[in-house]
Amino acid sequence: MFPKEYDVIVVGAGHAGSEAAAAAANMGSKTLLVTMNLQTIAQMSCNPAMGGIAKGQIVREIDALGGYSGIVSDKTAIQFKMLNKSKGPAMWSPRVQSDRMRFAETWRIMLEQTPNLDFYQEMISGIIVQNGRIKGVRTSLGLEIKAKSVVLTNGTFLNGLIHIGDKQFGGGRAGEKASTGITKDLIDLGFEAGRMKTGTPPRVDGRSLDFSKMIEQPGDDVPEKFSFSDETAPLKNQRSCHMSYTS
Repeated sequence: MFPKEYDVIVVGAGHAGSEAAAAAANMGSKTLLVTMNLQTIAQMSCNPAMGGIAKGQIVREIDALGGYSGIVSDKTAIQFKMLNKSKGPAMWSPRVQSDRMRFAETWRIMLEQTPNLDFYQEMISGIIVQNGRIKGVRTSLGLEIKAKSVVLTNGTFLNGLIHIGDKQFGGGRAGEKASTGITKDLIDLGFEAGRMKTGTPPRVDGRSLDFSKMIEQPGDDVPEKFSFSDETAPLKNQRSCHMSYTS
């Protein structure tokens, strides 16, 4: 038995889990953030960008509610662009390209500085339910951690499958194993489980590219920022993106 009971346990430390843990802790709840690898908190798994059409509005709404995503995005941005400027202001969508390594590092530092928030590294293999109410979680080593509420932010890891060409193997992200057990518990409780697909672009070494043959996409001449906080400032030195086409 875990020696401490929590108000909130958040399972999964991606962007959603990090925001959930910060929100709970900042509201005064004793919070535990559980992840299979503390070195990959808030990692940018796919595109190294935050915001975009619809998503940019959500990041700003989270910021207005006291979340961290806007602050982290501003602190680690390498380019800012307001999309949909040809439409009315309600359709304008902020987006930043980020330094993906600094993004995750900054997120972790902000979480570590948040009161009421503990961290634990292990796979959660089940949820504990008694008399129709959540009571905690069970780890892969059989440890039970009690809590008044549990937030599941597992991303692509629950019974995750990776497809590369004609190869298929279990995993939540390249080089990381899938999470098993929670899906079965949810099905036993009457929930339905399904699969959704996402594609991840390959990483290429910029030193191997001829940017002169690509279409340059610079940032805005007068960049704004995501966060309403005085803690961040608009980006001064931007880097261009470059667009190319496949055959």
